Amino acid sequence: MAEITDSANELIAALNIGADLNFDLPNPEDEQISEMDFQQQVDNAWLVCDRFDLQTEIWRGRILRVIRDREKKGGDGRGTGFLNWLKDREISKSQAYSWIELANSADKLLEDGQLDPASINNFSKRAFVETAKASPEIQQLVTEAAQKGDRITRREVRQLTDEWTAMSSDLLPDEVKEKAADGSIPTRYLAPLVKEIEKLPPSHQTALHHEASVNPSVDTVKQLTSDAKNLAKYLDAGAQVQAINQSSLDLEMALEEALRLGCLNLAADMVKQAAQVEQTIAKFYMTWKRLGGLSDRLYVDTGASTPHLRSLLNCLDRLSGDIIEVALDDSGDRTIRLKVLSDAD
Repeated sequence: MAEITDSANELIAALNIGADLNFDLPNPEDEQISEMDFQQQVDNAWLVCDRFDLQTEIWRGRILRVIRDREKKGGDGRGTGFLNWLKDREISKSQAYSWIELANSADKLLEDGQLDPASINNFSKRAFVETAKASPEIQQLVTEAAQKGDRITRREVRQLTDEWTAMSSDLLPDEVKEKAADGSIPTRYLAPLVKEIEKLPPSHQTALHHEASVNPSVDTVKQLTSDAKNLAKYLDAGAQVQAINQSSLDLEMALEEALRLGCLNLAADMVKQAAQVEQTIAKFYMTWKRLGGLSDRLYVDTGASTPHLRSLLNCLDRLSGDIIEVALDDSGDRTIRLKVLSDAD
């Protein structure tokens, strides 16, 4: 466990926030203050609250960590004392460990020298949490930006994450990376493309890689992202459809034809709907069988002395029998009839 040492005291000093917050907020009815000044004042107050919230949660995590670790040494070995402490203060176990994780991350960043305590002042709470959960490479990029004095919000964390993803991925050709480096292709478009391509088999990854290298542009990246998403949906759904798996259909050839005609999205949606129909029918059949079994048991247990129960059975017979009738609207003008034929019967 990381001890609370001088670095913790430096953190308090860096945040420079008193225990009692007292802001001179602008009067919302004051017409003399410009909209720009009004927004600036409330934004400044909000940022102070954000930093105060971050400091509080780090310290909550440190406090809980101390209580948990003492319980490990002197408790009953099951953490009962720690859990009771949380219960008395109406803190959930998941919330407690979330705070502990935040404290551990903050202390690790400070102890490893990646982050100067004074730089924490540049983070919003949610940005710091995302940074703490990020990979070491992202943490380094974000903390370097914070130490330069940049204001770090979730937007900056996402932007730096996108940049690292784009420039480090082998799934993107050098031509695209060069465009990203000179700003011709914003990196925010590349991270979604990488994410979608990662879901595909190597053969499809190679094909998309080639297309991107031939015409490295924003429009190409957007189109390939859409294609990759539809490809993944098509392949995933196709593997789940029994009607396809039990046939001699060449799914890859059907895919190539859909790509050639520019109707991949339609084909992907069709296969996905087919998978849902099969799953729905399987679930329907099991529910229908259970309803029939319950109806049979209730019929045996009833007789002339239970006319209302018999009426209930008669009403539900249109759902539990071999021919099922369901009205598609309240008027009853449109009715669907299904006949159940099972090989098991």
